[in-house]
Amino acid sequence: MEWISDATGVRRVVSRARARQLTIGLVPTMGALHAGHAALLSALRPQVDVLVLSVFVNPTQFGPGEDFDTYPRDLAADAAWAEAARVDVVFHPDASVMYPVPPQTFVEVQGLDRRLEGAVRPTHFRGVATVVSKLLNLWTPDAVAFGQKDAQQVVLVRRLLQEMLWPTRLVVVPTVREPDGLAQSSRNAYLSPAERAAAPVLHRALSDLEQAVRGGARDARRLSAELARAIQGEPLAQLDYAVVVDADTLEPVPIMAGRVLVAVAARFGATRLLDNCCLNISGADVQAVMP
Repeated sequence: MEWISDATGVRRVVSRARARQLTIGLVPTMGALHAGHAALLSALRPQVDVLVLSVFVNPTQFGPGEDFDTYPRDLAADAAWAEAARVDVVFHPDASVMYPVPPQTFVEVQGLDRRLEGAVRPTHFRGVATVVSKLLNLWTPDAVAFGQKDAQQVVLVRRLLQEMLWPTRLVVVPTVREPDGLAQSSRNAYLSPAERAAAPVLHRALSDLEQAVRGGARDARRLSAELARAIQGEPLAQLDYAVVVDADTLEPVPIMAGRVLVAVAARFGATRLLDNCCLNISGADVQAVMP
C-alpha cells in the first residue's frame, strides 16, 4: 500500500496507471474510518484496478464553532482499515497541499447547497463541492464512491459530475448500521452512553414511516409530522428537521410519489446525527432505493 501526501505523487500514480490502461477508483473520506467506510472500499474494490482512499479533514466544510479541531483523527486505525480493504494508495495531504494559498476559489451547487443541511450549515456544501472538485481534478478517477447516509452529499456530487462534465461514475453504497439500527458515523464516538442508547430513534422513526408508506399512506406532510413527533418523543433528541423531499431537487413534496428522500437530523447533546431513507413509489409499489 502506497502513501502519498502531495500533488506530485498523485500525478505520478495517475500517469503510471494510465500508461498501463488501469482504472482508478476513489473513496474520499475525512478519516476516523469505520464499517461504513469499509463498505465503500469493498464496493469499489472489484470495479477498479487501482483503489485510492483519501484521508483529509477538510477545513472549508466546517463552519464557525463546529468540530474541525476536535474531529476524530486516528491515522493508525485508518491504515488498518485500508490494509484490510486492499487499498492500493492512501492520499493523506496537509491542508497546505489542498489549499496552497488562502482560498478565494470555491465551487457551489446553487440551490441544492442551501436546503436541508445547507439551511443549518450555509457554507458546508460549498466546502464539500470544492474539495471533491479538487480530488477529482487530481485523481481523474473512473469511479468515486459515497454512502447513502450522507444523501444530500450524494445528490450534490451527482449534480456536480453532470454539470462539470466529469466522466467519473458515481457509486452509491447503502448505509451501514449498528445492530440497533444506528447509522455508522465517525461522530458516534462523541455520544455519551445515554445519548448512544437514544440515537437509534432516528432509524426507528424512519422505519415506521416506510412501513406506513408500504401500507398505503401517501400524505407527505402528515407523514413528516408523524416522523417529527416520533423523534421528539425521545427526550435526549433535539430535532433539527424531519422532511420528505424530491430525491433529485430536494424540494418538499405534498404526496409520496416517484423518488422521494425522507431525511432527518437531530442533536443528541453536542452531537448532530443524520439519517434517511429513499423510496421509489409507483402506485401501490414501494421500493427502497439509493438517493
